[in-house]
Amino acid sequence: MDTANTTANKIKRFLIDNTITLCLVLLVVIIICIEPRFFSFNVLRDVLLQNSTKLIMACGMMFVLISGGVDLAAGRILGLAAVVTASLGQNFDYTRRFYPDMPDIPIIVPFLAAVLVCGVFGLANGIIIAKFSIPPFIVTLGTQVIAWGVNLLYFDLPPNSSQPIGGVKSSITFMGSGLVFGKIPVIILIALAVTVLVWFILKKLRFGRNVYAVGGNAEAANVSGIKVASTLVGVYAIAGLLYGLAGFLECARTGGATSAYGLNYEFDAIASCVVGGVSNTGGIGTVPGMIVGVMIFGIINYGLTFIGVNPYWQQIIKGVIIIAAVGFDIRKNLRRK
Repeated sequence: MDTANTTANKIKRFLIDNTITLCLVLLVVIIICIEPRFFSFNVLRDVLLQNSTKLIMACGMMFVLISGGVDLAAGRILGLAAVVTASLGQNFDYTRRFYPDMPDIPIIVPFLAAVLVCGVFGLANGIIIAKFSIPPFIVTLGTQVIAWGVNLLYFDLPPNSSQPIGGVKSSITFMGSGLVFGKIPVIILIALAVTVLVWFILKKLRFGRNVYAVGGNAEAANVSGIKVASTLVGVYAIAGLLYGLAGFLECARTGGATSAYGLNYEFDAIASCVVGGVSNTGGIGTVPGMIVGVMIFGIINYGLTFIGVNPYWQQIIKGVIIIAAVGFDIRKNLRRK
């Protein structure tokens, strides 16, 4: 009898701990049953390709959420990075250059410019939140508007005057759409490398452990000797750098940019993290879970379109999944306590 109860408890715990992963598997199975062509390498590659920048952005958001904060500026910061990349990374012989008199420059320049600009925004978020104790929701909401305004002003500079920026160099677009070994997109390998790096920071470095501690209980972390302010500044700075990388790759993937890039991307990143088990109250979350969360929404967007589901229904399904995931997360954490 005791053995039966032990086995039942193990099964129950397994189902609770892996609910999101099991939901992802079930979703894939249902789509494959409706349309067997979905089960192919090309489909998997397309799903990963379309969601690589979202995965990198979710990595940045994960740092913020685990620390107990939130970042509403992420999407607009990413959009600014995409525009900066496109404006500095055009072909020298392109007829409608953003900077007509600028000499031909290596791709490292637009990359560093995009990443560093976004890093500055992230650093500013962290300093204001840590030093002035202003809620992250308010700070990042204000930064969102500022980043959008800066993007609009920059995008409107003559002679561009708010026109879509094209003519991006092939050396940049290769990062977003080029293939390795003729099959694997470069952008997917970059996204996977970033997730491995984030996992290493959170699990193997003291800084990562401090992020979890601050998110779990900032006062207790402070008493234990953790520099809470420095940790928060580091969290938002890292997030900003990752948004910059995602913006650079988004420009590379699409071959250009407009000021509309990044609209509402932060909500997708937050939703992916929460669905993947990153607690919205801080202190809890894993990289594998976050990856599953990104993939769930990626498969919803791609898979349901693949089988002909109305895009409006897709939004409803996504909303239901978000609410259910947060509710399940709260109940699971209360049960553990």
